Amino acid sequence: MQYKNPELLYALFLLVIPIIIHLFQLRRFQKVEFTNVKFLKSVKLQTRKSSQLKKWITLLTRILLLACVVIAFAQPFIPNTEDFNDAQETVIYLDNSFSMEAKGSNGTLLNEAIQDIINTLPEDESISLFTNDATFKNTTVKALKNDLIQLTHSPTQLNYDAVYLKGKQLFTNLGAATQNLVLVSDFQQKGKPLNFEVDSTIQLKLVQPKSVITTNISIDSVYVTNATAETIDLNVKLSNTATPIDNVSVSLFNDDILLTKSAIDINKEAETTFTIANNKVINGKLVIDDAGLQYDNSFYFNINSKPKIKVLAINENADDSFLGRIYTADEFDYNSFKLNALNFKLIPEQNLIILNELETISDALKTALIAFKNDGGKLLIIPSDTINLNSYNQTLKELITNEFGNQNTNEKRITSINYNHPLLANAFYSKVTNFQYPKIEKSYHFSSISNAVLSYEDGTPFLVGNTNAYAFSSALNSENSNFKNSQLIIPVLYNMGLQSLKLSQLYYTIGDSNSIAVQTSIGQDDILTLDSDDISVIPLQKTYSKSVILETEDYPNTAGILNVKNKEQVLQNLSFNYNRAESNLNYYDLGTLNNATIDSSLAATINTIKSNTNVNALWKWFVIFALVFLIVEILLLKFLK
Repeated sequence: MQYKNPELLYALFLLVIPIIIHLFQLRRFQKVEFTNVKFLKSVKLQTRKSSQLKKWITLLTRILLLACVVIAFAQPFIPNTEDFNDAQETVIYLDNSFSMEAKGSNGTLLNEAIQDIINTLPEDESISLFTNDATFKNTTVKALKNDLIQLTHSPTQLNYDAVYLKGKQLFTNLGAATQNLVLVSDFQQKGKPLNFEVDSTIQLKLVQPKSVITTNISIDSVYVTNATAETIDLNVKLSNTATPIDNVSVSLFNDDILLTKSAIDINKEAETTFTIANNKVINGKLVIDDAGLQYDNSFYFNINSKPKIKVLAINENADDSFLGRIYTADEFDYNSFKLNALNFKLIPEQNLIILNELETISDALKTALIAFKNDGGKLLIIPSDTINLNSYNQTLKELITNEFGNQNTNEKRITSINYNHPLLANAFYSKVTNFQYPKIEKSYHFSSISNAVLSYEDGTPFLVGNTNAYAFSSALNSENSNFKNSQLIIPVLYNMGLQSLKLSQLYYTIGDSNSIAVQTSIGQDDILTLDSDDISVIPLQKTYSKSVILETEDYPNTAGILNVKNKEQVLQNLSFNYNRAESNLNYYDLGTLNNATIDSSLAATINTIKSNTNVNALWKWFVIFALVFLIVEILLLKFLK
């Protein structure tokens, strides 16, 4: 037994006072004379014997009474553990990722943990707490209460190794202090096995609250499967983490207007397709009705209006009428100039530039074209029958890392199509094997056959290029080739035009490194912002002559559709969605860990930590004993004769 105030035990020495009083009878006796002395002596002996017994019992009762009072004020106790006297320091990690939206027995798993902290920890106890996106060091529950009540779910989650290291860094090196690191999470499986390094200075406690939900349906992605001049087919992909479910309703909204609905049966995965109008601005939202996790029940996407694609043809003596028939006014802003009449200031404003059978490429034009290509523009080179090889090769080397060799005067047929090249991706419904092969009278050899789009029957390239620049190996005039009459010319040149304008994706994922090209020209000091009704974000951005590249990763951090604005002018819309990794309902089995204490309740873990510093207080018992001895004394004095 130990004492909280052991110095008060010195008061026990005061117990000698009643003993002294008892031993030294200070009361004076009076003599009384009686005639019958014999009878008086007998009565006197009997009374003295009874009186001495009563006094000794009363003395003992008073001594015990005073001793119990003194010991009660000294506050005796018995410790529960050997380290009860050590200082306790607690660091708590509270997982606020979207998987903690799962329902527990009393609300979501996150809310259960928050209530355990508020209701179980003393308000003035010093703790450190951190989540996936916030840190509170050396604070109290009272100071944290409002932050905990307003705590929202985070779109990202720290990996468990990072959580362990960060938790250790929040301890304040108190020497002999007991350091309790409490990790509260559902511990979703993330691929690699869960393991924490052994550290004898840390008391690791893992709290894994249990969810009552057993199924969760998620909208994972949406993409275009087919597009025509009138319609677009949108394919929606869903996933399910439990038993098959029938008749799941999927709704498609444009802003707040319901466009259409679809009902599907889902096992592990399912897909459904919506057909919507093309060339129409869509601020889309897909919604499902699911009782599992809520964050993955909505999915945002948008289809912006398409600006006309600017195409510039630079000619010398060649006919360019076939280009005008492909790049029509409904989709393209097509212009054609003779080389000697070209205004070089027009070049940076274009999306696609076509050099149509020039005999030579001047240094001034080469410099302008290289700058145009480096600024994100697309370029197509169609050589003439008689070119200046040196001027062409200097340009080709800079643009497509390829060069022309000597001219070949043997007739060749174009027989091979590279369907895997980005230029022709999704350009054909199936591989064409029976088309009429175009032929070429004169052509130039390329120094490399890499990046071939179309090839001759001998395997040498007819059209080569990367995503920024392309070059034909021969002139396309009617005297040299019938390629202009071939069925291949339209998908090849049309796709070059379409791909020269980089349109925004249907959606972007929060937390990923996104690079978004916005086709606009802004002032030197202007910046673009991402705005909605609730937030306004200035992302990292790089400004070019006719576009601005926005870089996003952690911000915006809320799913929805944002306006891209230059001051008050809305340029286009961008959609952002949460990563679907948190939709997984598979969890680690913590029972395999040997260096941690496992629990399913944060309140139980907190009580365990508190019990290490708790003691069995005994002062109440001594107060009770003192009252008992007081009552015994009163009864002795009143009833003991």
